[in-house]
Amino acid sequence: MRYSVLATDYDGTLATDNDVNENTLAALSRLRSSGYKLILVTGRQLDELLQVFTQVNLFDYVVAENGALLYSPASREEKLLGSQPSPEFIKALRDRQVKPLSVGRVIVATWHPQETIVLETIRHLGLELQVILNKGAVMVLPSGINKATGLAAALEEIQLSPQNAVGIGDAENDHDFLSVCGYSVAVANALPTLKERVDFVTNGSRGDGVIELIEKLINSDLAEFKH
Repeated sequence: MRYSVLATDYDGTLATDNDVNENTLAALSRLRSSGYKLILVTGRQLDELLQVFTQVNLFDYVVAENGALLYSPASREEKLLGSQPSPEFIKALRDRQVKPLSVGRVIVATWHPQETIVLETIRHLGLELQVILNKGAVMVLPSGINKATGLAAALEEIQLSPQNAVGIGDAENDHDFLSVCGYSVAVANALPTLKERVDFVTNGSRGDGVIELIEKLINSDLAEFKH
């Protein structure tokens, strides 16, 4: 096989309004049974993901917090891929009434238009942090952490290369990891800017697009697509 890993985003790709439908779950199970490894790559915090996605055991690894946390569903082991946020930074954001404010293992998250205050606070404190925007979400991470670095960490665990991976996503923050995959795919509902940068765009949206890709992987290993 040219490819042996499917790396997929969660919200807007695999899931619709938090949920993954039965047909999509069945397709993921078929792909895994055919010998593929599955990696979930999401901006969500792990605790939140585990609450909404009880079938996470279908995946060999989860890259959570937009690349900052690696989780093995089989062993339930967590590995931080970045430094934890400083109490000083969190206090400064709360003092400036940044709401909502969510603090993960590494990630700090809020929503537009709070990015202005967040950036001002980062500059004021002289922190090496970056702000990643994604469909209104404002994610703060250590510099150099993104979905691509998280995927690389997951692939290292299973001793495979990004060139062995097919990636699928829908939004701005997916471009990093899709760009390093051997083959990149966007679902039909993806942002236009992402569609322009990938190798293939599915006819179906969200889970239907993922099913479409899985069928091509099982049937032909994408042999019909010249890369």
